[in-house]
Amino acid sequence: MQICKCYAYFLRNFLKIVLFVCQIGKKAVFLQRKMGSMRYDKDDLQEALRVLRDGGIIVYPTDTVWGIGCDATNAEAVKKIYALKQREDSKSMLVLLDSAAKLNYYISDIPDTAWALLEAASPQPSPEGKGDDENTIKPLTIIYPGARNMAQNLIAEDGSIGIRITNEAFSKALCERLHHPIVSTSANISGHPTAHFFHEIEAAILEGADYVCQFRREDDTPHEPSAIIKVNNDGTFVIIRE
Repeated sequence: MQICKCYAYFLRNFLKIVLFVCQIGKKAVFLQRKMGSMRYDKDDLQEALRVLRDGGIIVYPTDTVWGIGCDATNAEAVKKIYALKQREDSKSMLVLLDSAAKLNYYISDIPDTAWALLEAASPQPSPEGKGDDENTIKPLTIIYPGARNMAQNLIAEDGSIGIRITNEAFSKALCERLHHPIVSTSANISGHPTAHFFHEIEAAILEGADYVCQFRREDDTPHEPSAIIKVNNDGTFVIIRE
């Protein structure tokens, strides 16, 4: 009887994952392909890395909207972002990683549900003969329990942290070469409208950053914030944003 209950529980959660991924997957294929065709300047990347390593903050393009970022292990740099956004530090911010293989270092115990979500949300190779593009879905942020090895002022009161695995070229390269996760919070004053394009970013944000990246400033492709799912220790999850 217990085995049957466990199987039914797993099946319900699995079906929720499948339905959710199918729902958001229809929205992102063209966007991800277009971003994947762009090429960033190496000097632009190197300057952003220099600022991050020195504890500064950057304004940079991500796999969703433009973001404000810093080294997610540097508490003083995180403070600068809270100050720039005029945001209470009790409101945690999400971070980007370049690979799911690095998650175990930052999350003490990853629920199986989270792994299933990550697998379902990963880019899939195009069918043979369809070119080099990948079939992708809308970027997915997962809020994990048991955060560790991050700046303490990034972690929520319940010990959780939101992490997204980025497949966008510039932000992925930043994470890979910094060897740390990078904060990714929308490039706007707290409570103000989200900047979907570079030209919508407020002057106060641009002037307050230590470096503003050049890549994709002219990109006019519509972008949206990621989907967000919070996963609990027991494997249950809640869809925060579709």
